[in-house]
Amino acid sequence: MNLDNAPPTCPFRDDCGTVPTNCALCGVTRAADSGIARGMSASPQRPMMDSPPLRLVEFVPLIASLIALASLGIDTMLPAQPDIARRLRVDAIVDAPLIITVFVIGLGIGQLIHGPLTDRYGRRPVLIVGLVLFIIGNLCAGLANSFTLLLTVRFLSGLAIAASRVVTIALIRDCFSGRAMAQVTSLAFMVFMAVPIVAPSIGQAILLIGSWRLIFEVIAGGALLCLIWFVLRMPETLRPENKSPLSIKTTLAGWRQTLSDRYSVGYTIAALIAQGAIFGYLGSIQPIMERVFHRPEWLGAVFAASAGTMAVANLLNSRIVMTLGMRRISQTALVVMILSSGTGVAVGWFGDEPLLVFVVLQAITMACFGLATSNMSAMAMENMGSIAGVASSVQGFFGITMGAIVGWAIGRSFDGTTVPLHLGFLVAGISGIVIAAIVERGRLFRPS
Repeated sequence: MNLDNAPPTCPFRDDCGTVPTNCALCGVTRAADSGIARGMSASPQRPMMDSPPLRLVEFVPLIASLIALASLGIDTMLPAQPDIARRLRVDAIVDAPLIITVFVIGLGIGQLIHGPLTDRYGRRPVLIVGLVLFIIGNLCAGLANSFTLLLTVRFLSGLAIAASRVVTIALIRDCFSGRAMAQVTSLAFMVFMAVPIVAPSIGQAILLIGSWRLIFEVIAGGALLCLIWFVLRMPETLRPENKSPLSIKTTLAGWRQTLSDRYSVGYTIAALIAQGAIFGYLGSIQPIMERVFHRPEWLGAVFAASAGTMAVANLLNSRIVMTLGMRRISQTALVVMILSSGTGVAVGWFGDEPLLVFVVLQAITMACFGLATSNMSAMAMENMGSIAGVASSVQGFFGITMGAIVGWAIGRSFDGTTVPLHLGFLVAGISGIVIAAIVERGRLFRPS
């Protein structure tokens, strides 16, 4: 069969091969395995599903809700940190951010555990166990009477909910590839971004009617609803013939494949640096609002205004990625991020930065982050179809754990100004475009 005979209207033509199947999104004929287009036999380890197991109008919100649980465990804590520090008698600036940091580190490490498990036992059992443990962890956190115990439970909760990140990426990869994966990922992240937009406000609202302990109980309730939805509606997407044996040799082979692929390594590093800047924002925004702008009560509104542009950016990306391609969009976004964050550094360095200017610059930067990382994450998984679970776990480990460390360093650099935060995004943008140039061997902004 010849690629020239493929229907010209199919948006997946550039990412597929020649075996016709029914397109998961548009319903027209497309190809199942790009290997055939190159004259190779289709790999038995990478059969493409004809369609997602649920209609997209349910598949995307479910995936987004599962991803958002980790964000809910992070962002609702922002307004509660001073209260937790005061009640548990620790320093609000030095110690309180650890409530987020240890959770994120657990989230990163946990992915190394869940990746091999989900490729061996399937997506459903791993996620179900993870959600149950996450619910228990949050209930225990609400009962913690010491800061050490709280941090321990938070770390274990991060380990548990790491299953949601690994499984959701694997679910998407089971059903889509190439630009289609980027489009569905963008749609999921658009819905997912609603949580960090409103999470700090949810935390503030909870504190008006109860203590910080109630926040953990609300998180547990949200996780329970997602667990019920997933159990009732999402079937297993990993085919029996694609299950990998659970052994150290197999796991190490998967890690080796993930860490030897140019696109996987390069775009994972670029994404983790950008992720670090976001974690720096999470660690800095509360003291910035309190000590720089003296408006701590506006934290939720400022956070929503900044993070909201990420949701808009992901919606935009889902509409344009099929036409413009992942590389052109992500690399252009990195250039704009450099310009916006560089402007922030200059404004913060040479004079007092008005709150409105800060919000506008952060909104632009966050939008660029959304456009860049959703596409870089998809490109990092391009060649990882046969080991989607292990690959997403390794990439997630480095992206989140190393990103948390970078973010912690940015947060610790807070000096009473917004300069360290803007500088973090500037470094992320420059590093991202340099890494992209290396990965693409100098061929930037190409439409693919």
